[in-house]
Amino acid sequence: MKELTFGTLIAVFEEIFGPTLFWVMVVAAIIITLAYLYVLIRDRAVSWHKFLRAQLSMPIGAIVAVLFVQKMTHSSFSDIGGPIDVIILLGIAAMGAVGAAILVYTFDALLLQRPNRQED
Repeated sequence: MKELTFGTLIAVFEEIFGPTLFWVMVVAAIIITLAYLYVLIRDRAVSWHKFLRAQLSMPIGAIVAVLFVQKMTHSSFSDIGGPIDVIILLGIAAMGAVGAAILVYTFDALLLQRPNRQED
C-alpha cells in the first residue's frame, strides 16, 4: 500500500467489519447525524439538560466502541504493541464517546421530550 486513498480505507473497513455491517453502520451514522441536525435546527438552541445527559453517556460510548472494534478484529489488550496502537485505540474511544453523546442527545430530543414542556 503505497498511498492512502478513500477507496483503500473503504476496502479496509469492509474487510474488518464485513461489507454488510460496514454499510449499515455508515447509513446509521448518516441518519443519526441528519436527525441531530434536525433537532438543532428545530429547537434553535442547545438544551443543557439534554447536553448533560449526553455527556454522561460518553464514557460508556468510548468503552463500547473499543470493545466492539476489538471483537471485530479478534484482538485483545495484550495485542497492543506500540504507540500507534495506543493512538488508534484512543481515537476509537474518542469517536465512540462523541457518537454516543450525539445519539443520546438526539434520542432524548426526538423521543423522550414531553409535549408542551419547555426545557431551559
